[in-house]
Amino acid sequence: MPEIDPTDHEIAELGPEIKDIDDADELREMLELEEDGEDRAPVKTLIEDRIEKVEGDDGEVDPESVDLEDLTVADIANMVRDIDDVEVLEDLLEREKEGQDRKTAKGQIEDRIESVEGSDEEEGEQLEYVPPEEKHPDLDHPTNDKQWVESLDDAEYRDMWVYCETQHGELIDVSMEMLGKARQLMDDYNDQYGDEDGEPEDVVAVLIGDEVSDLTEQAIEYGADRVVYLEDDRLERFRHKPYTEIFCSMARAGGQVADEGHEAVDWKDYDEPRYTVFPATNNGRDLSALVQGELDSGLASDCSGLYIEEAMISNPAKTGKPGDSKEFDRILHMKRPDFSGFEYSTILCIDKPFRDFHPQGASVIPGSFDLPEPDPEREGEVVEYEMDLDDDWFQVEVTEFDTLDSGVDLTGHDVVVAMGRGIGDAPTEGIELGLDLVDAFDDAAFGLSRGVITSSYSFEGHVESYIGEDRQIGESGQVVEPDVYVAAGISGAIQHKVGMDESDTIIAVNTDPDADIRGFSDYFIEGDLFEVLPRLTEAVESGELAAAVAEASDD
Repeated sequence: MPEIDPTDHEIAELGPEIKDIDDADELREMLELEEDGEDRAPVKTLIEDRIEKVEGDDGEVDPESVDLEDLTVADIANMVRDIDDVEVLEDLLEREKEGQDRKTAKGQIEDRIESVEGSDEEEGEQLEYVPPEEKHPDLDHPTNDKQWVESLDDAEYRDMWVYCETQHGELIDVSMEMLGKARQLMDDYNDQYGDEDGEPEDVVAVLIGDEVSDLTEQAIEYGADRVVYLEDDRLERFRHKPYTEIFCSMARAGGQVADEGHEAVDWKDYDEPRYTVFPATNNGRDLSALVQGELDSGLASDCSGLYIEEAMISNPAKTGKPGDSKEFDRILHMKRPDFSGFEYSTILCIDKPFRDFHPQGASVIPGSFDLPEPDPEREGEVVEYEMDLDDDWFQVEVTEFDTLDSGVDLTGHDVVVAMGRGIGDAPTEGIELGLDLVDAFDDAAFGLSRGVITSSYSFEGHVESYIGEDRQIGESGQVVEPDVYVAAGISGAIQHKVGMDESDTIIAVNTDPDADIRGFSDYFIEGDLFEVLPRLTEAVESGELAAAVAEASDD
């Protein structure tokens, strides 16, 4: 008998319970109970989806014995990317040829073979260094003024730096989320790589602003080993120039390209950080691009996943010699949404001959990582950074401004109801219907797609107060993971998907049967939100949401 009897629960209650069950047999017993009891289609779908996920994650596939006919092309691609043994890969290729002989599957295996051992082409000559000014004398090169844009001699990179954004004198949630993730990454990093001198690499929190010294202990509690801060009353508001100059001065302190007065510091003796992480907020996006550009590296923006791993590369631009393959270690893999569709790309920032790409930098979508529990017992180093701030950095004076409210936090709710462009025929009425549905639940929040916020809709009465960027869900807004997510009149663009696709149950309402959101919804109701939402509201108020959704899905 399973611990949870699904017939005793509504579907909204089952979602968070089921996602923690990893025993497929227990899930099957639950499915039998539901079939013998209320036999609700939505509940059975929820349990079946969990069974599929559990069995899909059950153990690692042995490439030497796996039956390739049981694997999709995507399964094969995921499997071979971790195989470095050419003989195993060649055996897989032969078995695929003798079996289904799928062109795309063979291509995945052949690409991995080439990546591991190099191409079949005859090895070329070692690349020779030619300064960019000589190679392209007619171009205006940054190296004319920034000699270190090329590789530093015996450069040393260490630590993961986290820019901690503040608001109203407090760390914003994404700053704490990044500190927790950085702590996890660097703990694993130190276990895997260690250090020749026995010194672990650290998580370094960076605080810039007015009265930020009050937040240093909190940054340590959330995972920082060291906090470097600079406070000045002129930095109360975010400013591009001073914030960029300060961060870069900190990052270069104690290294070969340190600015005057910071050539030697007692808290840092390497050239630049190994990794830098920023929040993908309005200010964080600006600062991350400016800092990484000034540090002569690249940036993977709006990431939702980070991990550190080796990477086998055969590109001669990186290896330095055609036909060669080279394994790069300590590479930060930065996972971000792909604008070409409903997929994710993994960005790598890898050095090449005569050119270092450090720090490896990423900005992180708020809500991508769990908010860690603070540890008041943690100890760390606090460094007050001192430097002269040029008056020219503050040429623009802000004489008057309004301070927005702290905003609306859409995370942590059982239900989120989000509205999209489908309200276009009667925007005020559409929003009111969404708010009615929110009110019907015990714990629900109201969100919007970017299309509503950037539109020219005219809203009337109290509805206007609900239209603001603080309610936006998606890549440039908030990331939510409720038990139930209702998307009304939302097409499902990738930018919106990344903000809600971890929801336990997704219910979509759309008049377009080919809307992208259909592909990742648990329930798709083809219909006009002006007709469907009132029915959902009535169902919630009567305690029969699951039945109403199933009925509406079949209508």
